[in-house]
Amino acid sequence: MEESRNRLNKWLYPVSMLYGAVIGIRNKLFDWGFLRSKSFDIPSICIGNLSVGGTGKTPHAEYLIKLLRAEFQLAVLSRGYKRHSRGYLLATADSSASSIGDEPYQIKTKFPNIRVAVDEDRCHGIEKLRKLNDPAVDLILLDDAFQHRYVKAGINILLTDYHHLFCEDKLLPVGRLRESINGKNRAHIVIVTKCPADIKPIDFNIISKQLNLYPYQQLYFSTFKYGKLTPVFPEVTEKKRDLSSLKADERVLLLTGIASPATIAKEVQTRTSHIDLLSFDDHHDFSKQDMQLIKERFERLDGEKKIIITTEKDAARLIHHPALSNELKAYLYALPIEVRILQNQQHIFNQNIIGYVRENRRNSSFSKRKDAYKP
Repeated sequence: MEESRNRLNKWLYPVSMLYGAVIGIRNKLFDWGFLRSKSFDIPSICIGNLSVGGTGKTPHAEYLIKLLRAEFQLAVLSRGYKRHSRGYLLATADSSASSIGDEPYQIKTKFPNIRVAVDEDRCHGIEKLRKLNDPAVDLILLDDAFQHRYVKAGINILLTDYHHLFCEDKLLPVGRLRESINGKNRAHIVIVTKCPADIKPIDFNIISKQLNLYPYQQLYFSTFKYGKLTPVFPEVTEKKRDLSSLKADERVLLLTGIASPATIAKEVQTRTSHIDLLSFDDHHDFSKQDMQLIKERFERLDGEKKIIITTEKDAARLIHHPALSNELKAYLYALPIEVRILQNQQHIFNQNIIGYVRENRRNSSFSKRKDAYKP
């Protein structure tokens, strides 16, 4: 197996080098000013990564929404990956995961009072959001826009997975990097995500040296905290469950369509060892055949106590699926994720973000400032 993988990598390395050259030239064209990055007179925070998925962008976006929504009128702008529509769309109560994408749908469902929009052209999307009134938008969160350099965000937040640091990765298709690790230099804040809650101080120091950040860049570490198991169909099953309520003899079908299911699998395994992992690709578009497979795998579980656990992102795609068996709805639960900043740095992180928005909001006396974020 290892020999086969090495032979494959031998052929992929030239492709990776060519890909890196193309992306490198594109970035240089922006650096030299031949391609233009546009600034806007409204605070904007970009959340992104250098790799393909799996770093926890949506939970960190939700962290910022919870932090800022009480004081500011914010909007989230995404391209709406894998949506079955094009152009600018402002989400409504009638929007679905297929029309705006699973992650925007998840955010709109959890935070119905904030604006959520999708647009492949982020500059056009920002212009449309700037024109909204009653009330006007104070701040725009740009989801997964680190490589979309036509927009110059006020703060660039770069995420990297504790288990797959960008400094240890390689360019596509050999590795998972969308661009060279030199892209990290555009970040104002770097967050190492999915850290163990009991991470040791020495690990902080080792990772800090590995990432080799500049003095102007702030480094934080975060971990996931799992909430209560929440029924995907509350009209069938209303009661939430603590994860600790899972019994050792309870059978779990763990259903995921995310880039890195290992973290959630490890969390569920602390409660029961009877787990059947049914894993699909990130943002998987579930088919009728997939729905039949899910039903068969669930029915195959032994025992009377059975449950299906999935992620909130997957639940967004399952909830309106016409082929989902009605028999499964009472057993289907989503496991929410919350972010916690480690090292007693949460207050510092929060104040830096809030301070930036206060100083740069359009109705502020500082609204004419054009300088980039400075920690």
